Amino acid sequence: MTIRVLLADDQALLRATFRLLIDADEDMTVVAEAADGQDAVIKAREAQADVVVMDIRMPGVDGIEATRRITADEDLAGVKVLVLTTFETDEFVVAALRAGASGFLGKGVEPEVLLQAIRTVAAGESLLSPSATTALIGRFLAQPESRPVEPRTELGELTAREQEITALVGAGLSNAEIAAKLFISAATAKTHVNRAMMKTGSRDRAQLVVFAYETGLVTPGAPR
Repeated sequence: MTIRVLLADDQALLRATFRLLIDADEDMTVVAEAADGQDAVIKAREAQADVVVMDIRMPGVDGIEATRRITADEDLAGVKVLVLTTFETDEFVVAALRAGASGFLGKGVEPEVLLQAIRTVAAGESLLSPSATTALIGRFLAQPESRPVEPRTELGELTAREQEITALVGAGLSNAEIAAKLFISAATAKTHVNRAMMKTGSRDRAQLVVFAYETGLVTPGAPR
């Protein structure tokens, strides 16, 4: 199946470059372009995109807000957002993940890395590895001013087992590592993770890590 890609960036030259790269790949194609966040939300729906390659800094509605609008729209539930930007800071990465982005890359990546990233998020996976995501989010959320003010009510919907497994996801463990630690099968661990993602509204594993830190299930610097 061909992956349908929407390019959202205010620089026409970059969009043209990315279009040439993506259209040259046989398993994906660019179906639309947008120069700002508001247009990206509209085009995501009109073009029936599978993946939006989203810049952060754009005029009007920025990429983070556009990501939030896309991931909050039930009609766009299948659309994945890959944030691609020159601003590779902890604050922007965490903001993008909180908004619902499935991956994050700097614009200096090699062409094949970008193409593989599009394939990864299109398949419903998180681009960042659990350990890398944990280290980044833990470092940022360790700052008191980064803590969310409102508690996450979804925490009460998780069973004790699901809370335990969400904490382990937040600590960077893979499904296989969780299974070994809890003496359960990898399939059972995966089922618990998927249920936790569903109950917390996490689109992928990266957002479940954010949830674990926001709710205090895991704290920065805590041992695995």
